[in-house]
Amino acid sequence: MSFVNLSKVNNWLHVVNQLPYLTVLNLRACSLPNNFPIPHVNSSTSLDILNLSVNNFTLSSSVIEWLFNSNTSVVELYLYDNQFQGLIPNAFSKINSLEVLILDDNEFEGGIPKSFSGMCDLKTLSLSRNNIGEQFLGIVQNLTGCANHSIEELYLDNNQIMGSFPDLTIFPSLRVLFLSSNHLSGTIPESLGEQSNLEILYIDSNPFVGVISEAHFSKLTKLKIFYAYNNSLVFNFSSNWVPPFQLEQLYIMNCQVDSGLPKWLQTQKSYFWLDLSNSMISDTLSNSYWIFPKKKFYMSLAGNQISGHIPNLSLESSFGSMIDLHSNKLEGEIPPFVFKGSFLDLSHNFFSKGALSLCESSNNSLEFLALQNNRLSGELPDCWMHFGGLKILRLKNNDFHGKIPSSLGSLIEIETLDFGNNNFSGELPSTLKNCTKLIFLDLRNNSLSGPIPMWLGRSHPNLAFLFLRSNHFYGRMPPHLCHLTHLQVLDLALNKITGSIPKCLNNLISLTNTKSPNAAINHSYALLSSIYVDQTIWMWKGREYEYSNILALVKGIYLSSNKLSGVIPEEIVMLDGLISLNLSRNLLTGKITSDIGLFRSLEVLDLSDNKLCGEIPSTLSLIDGLNSLNLRNNNLSGRIPTGPQLSTFNASAYEGNPNLCGFPLPKNCLGEETPQNPTVNGSSGDASMQDEKDGFITRGFYVSATIGFVVSFWGVCGTLLLNRSWRLSYFKFLNNIRDKLYVIGVVTVARLQRQLQS
Repeated sequence: MSFVNLSKVNNWLHVVNQLPYLTVLNLRACSLPNNFPIPHVNSSTSLDILNLSVNNFTLSSSVIEWLFNSNTSVVELYLYDNQFQGLIPNAFSKINSLEVLILDDNEFEGGIPKSFSGMCDLKTLSLSRNNIGEQFLGIVQNLTGCANHSIEELYLDNNQIMGSFPDLTIFPSLRVLFLSSNHLSGTIPESLGEQSNLEILYIDSNPFVGVISEAHFSKLTKLKIFYAYNNSLVFNFSSNWVPPFQLEQLYIMNCQVDSGLPKWLQTQKSYFWLDLSNSMISDTLSNSYWIFPKKKFYMSLAGNQISGHIPNLSLESSFGSMIDLHSNKLEGEIPPFVFKGSFLDLSHNFFSKGALSLCESSNNSLEFLALQNNRLSGELPDCWMHFGGLKILRLKNNDFHGKIPSSLGSLIEIETLDFGNNNFSGELPSTLKNCTKLIFLDLRNNSLSGPIPMWLGRSHPNLAFLFLRSNHFYGRMPPHLCHLTHLQVLDLALNKITGSIPKCLNNLISLTNTKSPNAAINHSYALLSSIYVDQTIWMWKGREYEYSNILALVKGIYLSSNKLSGVIPEEIVMLDGLISLNLSRNLLTGKITSDIGLFRSLEVLDLSDNKLCGEIPSTLSLIDGLNSLNLRNNNLSGRIPTGPQLSTFNASAYEGNPNLCGFPLPKNCLGEETPQNPTVNGSSGDASMQDEKDGFITRGFYVSATIGFVVSFWGVCGTLLLNRSWRLSYFKFLNNIRDKLYVIGVVTVARLQRQLQS
């Protein structure tokens, strides 16, 4: 009855008692009440499997009392994802028939009770994702009795377990051991190699050190899965070592693998998951054909120093595989077989040819293809109709030229299209309007031309990032772009766009949202629902930065270095979620709207090199987060407004406006000449005469100041003299202040003395 709402059913236990032959009861995620009447008669002794997980029970719940007093015959007990806190109760050991105890995803603290050592039938103990903070050796000792002989599966991952890795040979039946994400340290003992029944071992994400050699695997004949990533371990095996096992999964990323690609992998015939990424491997791949399994697989050798060529294999079974070789030194040609998988990342290498081999494959299961940051050149192949399942395509930072092929319009599932920093030319193919699921489109720094097509705003309702900067686009800025309600970044800078800025930009709803962005830039794809996060280089305050995980927070409009004319539409201030606005180096005229203070989220504003006139609105000072301002080279006039944030900008933000005055420019506004300070030898009479000339400090000023002082002094002191209760409260307040200052002084002096003594 999982997921059935039983929150108002208080008599469910009475019903259970009337089912004497019930052996399995599953009430997972039923919102059962925490407290309910417990029947006076014992419940069924035939109950073997009981699952009460995901019900928000606490240790004071009625179900715990019932469980410990009436259910001594349960064999499998599932209580994961509740609200249990504190120490693990000793009473679990009363259920002497228990073989499986699952307590994951709670808030248990401390360690495992010593009474668990007497649970002679216990085979599986799972405490993953709790707050267990005991020494690992203490856990081992508290299970030493008869439980250590029966335990086959021990799940202790994602806790706060400390200490070194003890000798586990006292667990002769141990098959599965999860120790991931704890605080275990020190070296791994070679006695681990004596666990002859061990099949699955997770020791990743702990600060282990030392060397792992073949001695640690000497008798692990049944080992199938080994995870040891995110440690400081060094894996060092002799070149002629033949392991006693046949692995299915090997995951040792972010470690150190000596002696290059492990030669012993040639002996492994069953593995389908291999991750040796970021493991300081220095080797040549050219003759290492054995690294590629002969069936569907996941393989990552990314972030190493692997050079050479990918062997030209013909692996028909590679369909659906995932290959990640990014950030190495691979070169030469890309062989056709790698395009048969579902995921391929060869970015950040030195490949110079092989894009044409794409057309030798036909694979609708390929979802992710990343070839950016290589040396690929020539025209892009026009065979994309054979890759209709592609979601992510990244080809930036290569030397492709010619027109963008029209067959890209066959990629109806495409979400990210990144062709930036190439030499593509011609107009955008109209077939791209078929790519209706596009979220991220980057065509910057190419030689594309023609007008920005109308369909770009009509056919891509999910588009969130549009980068067309540094091309040769011309014509007017189409108002249809205003239909892109999810748009977060619009970058049309460094083109030849003319006409006025559309007033309808306030329809870009995502830019009016000051909270979390509406558009998702995380894409699920391929094996195990992997997640890809879009990333890009973005100009920020005149410098380029790479954004990936925080790209969803970026919101900006870049229209600089075009030929835009007319006034800045007042409607643009409705984009109060905008972070960066750059309209510089255009032909814009008119005044800066007085509503500019509505840009409450704005951090960067660049309106330089236009023909703007009038005064700088004082409301500009309302933008508290503004940290980059550029109004240079316009026709602005009048006094520069003041404010806490505006005072942080230097004169360069306002230069090139001859009629501007006031701080921080050296030009003072009319009537604001700087007064001269009196000389040292000057008499008081001279200073008085200078004060008179200022028109502010006059004799009337001194008279007013004297009268104000007298009235204020007697207003306070006279009241204290005449009102006894006020006088007592005032002196009590002064005494309290004195006492606090005295205590603070004594404590500070004592602390300094201790520091000097230490």
